[in-house]
Amino acid sequence: MASSIDHDLVILSCANSNPTEHGETLISITDIQSWDLSTILKYQKLKIQAHRSRLVEQSTYFHGLLSGSFSESNLECVSIQWNLENFVTVLKSMYDCTVDITSSNFLSLFETALYFGTERLIQSCKNWFSEVSSFSAPYLLEVPLDDLINIWKFGVEHAIDSIPELCVSYLARNFMWALSSKFFKDIPYNLLLCSIKDPHLTVTSEMHLSEGLLFWIHANTKQSQDLTDIEDGFGDVLKQIRISLLPLWFAAGKRRCPYFSELADESIKTIFRLLKIPPMCSIDVLGTGDLDHLKIRLTEYSKKVDISGCPQMKPAILLLSAAPPSCGNNLQKSTKQLTNSENFSPEQNGILQGLHPTLSFHSVEKVNISKCPRLHLEAIIECLSKSFPSLKNLKAAYLPSFKVTMLERLLEKCPHLSEIDLTVDLSPLIAKEVSAVSCTAAIMPTRSKKSFPVGSSSPNMASSYSVASLTNITKLILEGRTDLSDSDLQDISAFCGSLQYLNLKGCTSVTDVGISNLVLTCHKLHSLMVCDTSFGINSVRALCSPIETCDSSIVHSGKIYLHTLVRNLQILHIGGCKGVDQQSLVELISQTKTLKSLCLRSTNLVDDAVYSYSGSSLEMLDISNTRISGAALAHIIHGSPALKTLNVRGCKNLGKCESSSNSMDFSSLQSLCMWLADNCKLEDIALGWGFSSFSLGALRPAIMSVRAITVGLGASLNEEVLELLPTTCSLLESITLCFQVISDYIVMNILASLKHLHALALCYCLGDISMSGLRLHMPYLRTLRLERVAPWMNNDDLLTLTQNFENLVELSLIGCRLLNPDSIDIISNGWPGLISIHLEDCGEVTANGISSLFNCRALENLLLRHNGSGLHRNLLLDAAAELPMLRQVSLDLCDASDGDFDIPEYADRCSLSIVMIARCKSKKSSNTGFAKVHRKLLHNGTLVLSWNSKNLIRTVVKERL
Repeated sequence: MASSIDHDLVILSCANSNPTEHGETLISITDIQSWDLSTILKYQKLKIQAHRSRLVEQSTYFHGLLSGSFSESNLECVSIQWNLENFVTVLKSMYDCTVDITSSNFLSLFETALYFGTERLIQSCKNWFSEVSSFSAPYLLEVPLDDLINIWKFGVEHAIDSIPELCVSYLARNFMWALSSKFFKDIPYNLLLCSIKDPHLTVTSEMHLSEGLLFWIHANTKQSQDLTDIEDGFGDVLKQIRISLLPLWFAAGKRRCPYFSELADESIKTIFRLLKIPPMCSIDVLGTGDLDHLKIRLTEYSKKVDISGCPQMKPAILLLSAAPPSCGNNLQKSTKQLTNSENFSPEQNGILQGLHPTLSFHSVEKVNISKCPRLHLEAIIECLSKSFPSLKNLKAAYLPSFKVTMLERLLEKCPHLSEIDLTVDLSPLIAKEVSAVSCTAAIMPTRSKKSFPVGSSSPNMASSYSVASLTNITKLILEGRTDLSDSDLQDISAFCGSLQYLNLKGCTSVTDVGISNLVLTCHKLHSLMVCDTSFGINSVRALCSPIETCDSSIVHSGKIYLHTLVRNLQILHIGGCKGVDQQSLVELISQTKTLKSLCLRSTNLVDDAVYSYSGSSLEMLDISNTRISGAALAHIIHGSPALKTLNVRGCKNLGKCESSSNSMDFSSLQSLCMWLADNCKLEDIALGWGFSSFSLGALRPAIMSVRAITVGLGASLNEEVLELLPTTCSLLESITLCFQVISDYIVMNILASLKHLHALALCYCLGDISMSGLRLHMPYLRTLRLERVAPWMNNDDLLTLTQNFENLVELSLIGCRLLNPDSIDIISNGWPGLISIHLEDCGEVTANGISSLFNCRALENLLLRHNGSGLHRNLLLDAAAELPMLRQVSLDLCDASDGDFDIPEYADRCSLSIVMIARCKSKKSSNTGFAKVHRKLLHNGTLVLSWNSKNLIRTVVKERL
């Protein structure tokens, strides 16, 4: 019996390639459960006594080695040349021990298991990867992207079909996660292609997919490689993009991309076919074939859906995307009816109700439909409720047609909503103090096909509203909604018991009483943004009033305080609120203890109010255009070590830093800057009056992490400081210099040092500036403003700018008087992705009209003033029809070829929400010395037309807006 047992034992001699101790040790397989790997892996050689029969049974490698005709089959000791830790793990698997598999050791274990032919470990590895690759939540992801890539390569090399398939599925379901990884560019072509073809590909939007693919192609091609080779090599990847669903601004901006230009052009054509431009009667938009190109990518793993910026988007497309394949031709027929219809009617609502079944995507919690002006909102609410029953966050910004009164139906259909954003453009009348000559409002009709001249109006339309329960709403953004009334606030406050964040910025129709009544009702409010509203004394009293529902008081520093809403505020923005007097500000600020963000710009702020502040949590402070002194500013900064954003532009009293009984001793603005440097690490700063080169030098420790800097009127920085700016603030992404003395060298230094600069604004600056300062290539620059600094600019210079700054989306040129009508072609062809164009006093650029500007298909903001009298009377009507995203237009009657402009009626304005038309009058003047009489144009007022969901408001002001 003893000889039989001895014959079954074999010694496995394993060399350790990374020993920490010399010598060898002998261990037995019978003690495998108690092996301490950290100990046995220290030795230079490890000898393991194992059962020959067990090895032969569990391993094909040992079966061939120990039971065949090899010489080793009768040896008592067999040498193993393999990674010791992995081999020990294989042995543990053979003897039914638990094996810990992770993404870091998966490949090495799998390879070891394959080499030694241990089916048990092979299956364990497969089971582990199958399990972990089924996860789709980011916090559950156990396989980093670089490991996933290596696992895929391993599966392909070893012809293990299940492994590549799992990798493809894993990547497809978690594509948004992969896009954020630094290893995304390393994904092999076949893995990428298979993943984006996978039916479970999960992306937030088609734009995200496109951006990722373009980044991958750029990273995997050499700059000198021929474009044909790129298209041949990676063309199949780009063909997977559903170009019908791209945002218009994205497609327009990619028309100059070398390997995406054709797709971009085709995308724009498709978008405009869906928009019925040209008319639907001459184009079969949907066709008769497969409609997959119109389906938004929705899967059971989708958590966010972003279709913002897609004017072609309609409820029918969303409905088509959410419908199961079994609906077939009947659904396609109904979808065509909805898509081809211009108005949403009760009959079409019946079509929506009758389409069954509709897939529900319960994982989707966020939907963004901003800037989709053609959405019929009654229909989209139906689609949202059916397709996304778990919807919590809806962003529907820049949709003026989305009436506040629709909240009732929206919340009835989507009861889980907790955050809603209904932002629209702010009225230009609140940007600055204006003197109104007249103001009239006309309620809009439901439909019209005509235009009317500047002096006419339109008939009335009534509406009714009753708000449903908003118990789940915690965040509500109504910024810019001039159609919001006190009665709307009353309805909201009655049902918003859980409201915590409220943004009413620019809601000019609500009163101080209306705001105060809402504040008194919403006891959980911790963020209130009411800039440029009638927020005043009543609202301050409401914030400072004891909360009746609270039973206890607060004890702080030995004093007893009643529970008030203001003590819980984290965000308070009351900039531009002139109704708050000095005494009320003192009362309000003295009670704020937990504020993180405070905006008091253009208010009656005085030092006493600032000295009364005793909080220590401020991260953002905006006191621009106030009378605060430097000593008072130092007081609030000294207690705010977390301050990251500071705006003191327009504060003329900062130089008054005399000591005060409430403050520390400050003898100059230099002392204040030293305090800033010692206490803060800023990320955004705006400076003005009193700041000099010395004070900015003292600020250096505080601004080393700044990403955006604005230097405005009243600040004076010398060339040496401006030269050091890119070095001091190496993270800068946005620079605005106003009324400074600059040179070519300064501009060249900024562009050369800050290659990732996103925005550059040079406004009303003096100095020796020429084109040589703007000749550097800046691929990341998105915003360029050259205002009264480039009078020398001609068409050749403009063409150079289009080549150096090819990715601009915002352009502002003022005072470039050498430009001519050809400049319009250069701008539109060079920057087809522009969303904002400001041209003022630029020679004769509009002398022949601006038809070529319509090539910038995604324009949202257009300003043309004093550029030549070639603008046709129907410019606004044509622009509204040709540019579906256009929301704001500013013109001057001096540029009108017929002396006037026609204004589109409500239903024909598309996305237009604000139109400003300035008027000039001529004044005779004479030169006494030469007796020469000539006419000079003087501003004579501005007509402001503002549309909301209810009214067209016509206001005439004296100022030029």
